[in-house]
Amino acid sequence: MNTIIIFGLLVALMLTGMPISISLGLTVLSFLFFMTQVPVESVALKLFTGIEKFEIMAIPFFILAGNFLTHGGVARRMIKFATSMVGHWHGGLGLGGVLACALFAAVSGSSPATVVAIGSILMPAMVKAGFPSRFGAGVVTTSGALGILIPPSIVMVMYSVSTNTSVGALFMAGVVPGIVMATMLGLTTWYRAKKFNYPRQAKTSWPERWDAFRKAIWGLLLIIVVMGGIYSGIFTPTEAAAMSAVYAFFVAVFVYKDMGLKDVPKVLLSSANMSAMLLYIITNAVLFSFLMTHENIPQEMADWMIGTGVGVIGFLLIANILLLIAGNFMEPSSIVLILAPILFPIAVKLGIDPIHFGILMVVNMEVGMCHPPVGLNLYVASGITKMGITELTIAVWPWLLTMLAFLVAVTYWPTMSLWLPRTLGMIN
Repeated sequence: MNTIIIFGLLVALMLTGMPISISLGLTVLSFLFFMTQVPVESVALKLFTGIEKFEIMAIPFFILAGNFLTHGGVARRMIKFATSMVGHWHGGLGLGGVLACALFAAVSGSSPATVVAIGSILMPAMVKAGFPSRFGAGVVTTSGALGILIPPSIVMVMYSVSTNTSVGALFMAGVVPGIVMATMLGLTTWYRAKKFNYPRQAKTSWPERWDAFRKAIWGLLLIIVVMGGIYSGIFTPTEAAAMSAVYAFFVAVFVYKDMGLKDVPKVLLSSANMSAMLLYIITNAVLFSFLMTHENIPQEMADWMIGTGVGVIGFLLIANILLLIAGNFMEPSSIVLILAPILFPIAVKLGIDPIHFGILMVVNMEVGMCHPPVGLNLYVASGITKMGITELTIAVWPWLLTMLAFLVAVTYWPTMSLWLPRTLGMIN
């Protein structure tokens, strides 16, 4: 009964148009005040203890690093390098966009940041080269979603905070699925470009490719700084985030010089605004998780689902459907922070690896970011392309179907996610 009241109240508040973070907080406070004897002081205490985890510090640092890279010319050089490598194939600029998104994802940790950084440069170039705007929009919108699957990923940090799972292991688990998904999106791009005979670029010489690589190397080195540092044990994922922010600042201001010191306060302010918004969501989600645990709801749901004999295959199917439905109404951070504490205990009871389940959730978030009504990538791409959401939805469907096929593969073939962290000895 309490479960129905809690979720009914949450849905009712969300339907009023109230932001999800505030809906979560009000649901918790209303239920605790009117339906329980829990003292308000314990709520305040939970607020502080819930967000004092060291891993949360990684979020503002990765956001700051992504903003420095977005404004600092790194994206432009990555696009030039990517197109020099694959531009002579069918749909070369589109393929270059997929590769550039994968590379930028490996340094930014954010999907919308990847769409903005790559899309704002690539889209005008594709239209000028003779590509239909829908084709370019489809490529950039979906490939930008790689920003939360290829590490470092802010959404993975959120999952780690919610479930006490290793951030480093999650980062490593995202590498192979990220490469596989980028390859599948690239194949879709190539096939459609060949089918409709879209333009190809002249083949670039090896000296030109070397020159493009040399100019992009400072941005690409950040991948080694973050992933190499975590794997080698030189620093933790949170320390890696701080290192990436300092490195991105140095590259943007002193190496590429696309930013002046006068631009730094603006980047710091926008990063602080985004960080504050996410931390506010985390705070309210921690309260909601506290309420769920207090009322023993995850445990009851786990016992009920196992009692129905649904099994691993059935549960994973239900989890995917639930997460895809949630993607229609909420953005990734909220979905992870609300649903991970509910679904995670069930997954663990059924013997599903926590790291594999985390990657499954992240891939669902990727799909959710590319379809209406609240697909964040769609709105970001709409601002870049000046296309309506309906037109963009039609534009992305071939790549969206590819992402759904990939979701099935990553759900029922856990080795894709677990092979690398197991090989590196990060999990059993």
